[in-house]
Amino acid sequence: MARSLKAVIWLLAGGSVGFPNYGCHNSSPLAAVIADSGSTESIAIARWLGLYRYPQISYFASSTLLSDRLQFPSFFRTIPSDDFQARSIARLVVHFGWTWVGLLSTENDYGQLGSQILKEELSKSGICIAFHETIPLIAQNTQIGRVVDKVMKSTANVILVFSSDPYLWPVIERLYRLNASRKIWVASEGWSTASIVSAEDISTILRGTVGFAIQKGEMPGFREFLFRLQPSVFPNDPFIKRFWEYTFACQWPSLEINSTILYQVPQSLCTGHEDLKKFSDPYFGGPDLRISYAVYNAVYAVAHALKAMKSCAPGYGPFINDTCTDIQKVRPWEVLHYIKSVRFNNKDGEEMFFDHQGNPPDRYDIINWQGHSDGAIKYVKIGSIMSAVSKGHDMYVNDSAIQWGMPTAEVPQSVCSESCAPGYRKAAQDGRPACCFDCIRCSEGEISNETGSSKCWPCPEDQWSNEGRNTCIPKNIEFLLYLELLGIMLSSVAIGYSFKTIAILVIFIKYANTPVVKANNRELTYLVLGALLLSFLCSFLFIGQPQTITCLLRQPAFGIIFALCISCVLAKTIMVIIAFKATKPGCNMRRWLGPHVPVVTVLGSTLLQVLICITWLLLCPPFSEKNMKMKTETIIFQCNECSETALWCMIGYLGLLACVSFLVAFLARTLPDCFNEAKWITFSMIVFLSVWLSFIPGYISTQGKYVVAVEVFAIISSSAGLLSCIFFPKCYIILLRPDLNTRRHLLGKGTSRNKKIKNV
Repeated sequence: MARSLKAVIWLLAGGSVGFPNYGCHNSSPLAAVIADSGSTESIAIARWLGLYRYPQISYFASSTLLSDRLQFPSFFRTIPSDDFQARSIARLVVHFGWTWVGLLSTENDYGQLGSQILKEELSKSGICIAFHETIPLIAQNTQIGRVVDKVMKSTANVILVFSSDPYLWPVIERLYRLNASRKIWVASEGWSTASIVSAEDISTILRGTVGFAIQKGEMPGFREFLFRLQPSVFPNDPFIKRFWEYTFACQWPSLEINSTILYQVPQSLCTGHEDLKKFSDPYFGGPDLRISYAVYNAVYAVAHALKAMKSCAPGYGPFINDTCTDIQKVRPWEVLHYIKSVRFNNKDGEEMFFDHQGNPPDRYDIINWQGHSDGAIKYVKIGSIMSAVSKGHDMYVNDSAIQWGMPTAEVPQSVCSESCAPGYRKAAQDGRPACCFDCIRCSEGEISNETGSSKCWPCPEDQWSNEGRNTCIPKNIEFLLYLELLGIMLSSVAIGYSFKTIAILVIFIKYANTPVVKANNRELTYLVLGALLLSFLCSFLFIGQPQTITCLLRQPAFGIIFALCISCVLAKTIMVIIAFKATKPGCNMRRWLGPHVPVVTVLGSTLLQVLICITWLLLCPPFSEKNMKMKTETIIFQCNECSETALWCMIGYLGLLACVSFLVAFLARTLPDCFNEAKWITFSMIVFLSVWLSFIPGYISTQGKYVVAVEVFAIISSSAGLLSCIFFPKCYIILLRPDLNTRRHLLGKGTSRNKKIKNV
């Protein structure tokens, strides 16, 4: 940097010894400075030249800091800034799908500022940085070892490097000696075409590297110009002598120190008569020149500015009073004005200009380091990126032309965690970057139908997640079907008992005039049988898909029918007691033997249940609904009873009637056995109460269609209990023991026990 500043002072002063603010020009005044290659050196020079408004055009300084026109008002460059390069690197990383990368950068302005911008761009794109290590400007074993150790231990397969080649070389050389595992390197333009790090002996480490390089271009006549350069033609030019040493691996006798020591051991003394045409370096004036092309554009930019200045017509100039520049006394700020507005097409057809920040059109070649059979590295162009093209077409990458330097031809992966498959979501790992995560299976009722999803989405209310948790499927529909096993069994039992009830009714009608039928109040018997038949049939209101009408009818129908049935049983029991008591001498209960007692008992008891049901239907009628909350994977078609209080009031009233009937029948158990049916009514009420007491916990503890099944089972069981206990003994006498179906037997006069007493 000190030598660069000293050279600038010499240029400004115009003498061999420079003095700031003094000019000793004996020839043409200084128009512009084309310098420097490094960003750090260019920043120092630009601060000095900016004070005097001398135009400065750099051909390799890319630091984004130099775009600040307040600090560097006269700085220009012919390569893109690191701002564009950082965005380009981030876009290339996104293009290949890498989300877990390492980052190396140098300690100078180029590395620090460039890596900072790159980190911001990577973060915007959701890319995580596994590590960021700084490469020292002066190689030290400890620092180089730390960087190498980080690269080797990292799980990141892609390493981004914002550095120049001299600083990177110790790192690559150490990795080569340690036989480090293969990584994919992404190069900034500072080393993407550097021969020192692509030497044959260490090229195995860097094969497959992709990076950005300054755009190359044709410079007609440049190679021929180089062939004319001879030390004898320019004896005082030290650059030609150093170039000669490097090219032919020789040393000038008069030079104490030469540059070839850095690269190779000199083999002979230089004579100056070596033939440049035998020099086989492909970059010597060939089509792959990149930095030289940037210098070429810088020179032509100054040339076009001076041409425009010279072509100024008096009276039409850009300065005060439309004046032009005195070409013999050019002032730096006048040249600066023309350089700002320069725009031309070079001989390669590329347009050249400077924007308001002094930057040229942003263009990069994307190159790939490919190994050839001879072991050499070739820089193959695989794409390009430019800012002047519309979004979406500004970057082109030929993926099929890339050689990754690995056994597989596919794009290498570099992720901290593998993408979550559909059906899973990302879950961040504590203390680690966002790219490191665990894959958690979606909860029931949620899905993720894309790879790498960060969350799961709930299914619609009427759908549920499938087994793979990657799509929503309709929920199962549940209600008590006629065609399922449980529905078939309940329906079959209900139908069977309905036919039994009809058969018993037919028997009782056929034998209506026999003593057994006549003695048990035929009208009440027929009414009980009819109520039992309806109770068996009402169970069908509970089976099948619930509809509005069935939901309205089924509970009230069940409650009223059972109230009627139990009321008739109660009336029969009461009439048995009255009939027995009335036969005793002096009893005044004969007046209750008429039809009004059973009629009042049946109507009163049933009407009270009817009143409960009507109130229920008027205030809060039941309705059909789809219950999606009871079972997560199932939609339950059910009847919402609307008022649980009304339901339990109705069932509680039935229990009350059953308890009264049981107590009355129990009190009548001492009546003569041959006449009395009270004990059978007692048994039937015990069965009835047992069934419905068991129903309560079963009804509360079950869900879905099984709630309905429990109630249907309770209806059929309690009805079957009444039918069996009350009517099966009578049918047995009527059909199988007609000898007992006599008035004498019913009055207790035909029993064997009485006969034995009589014989005694």
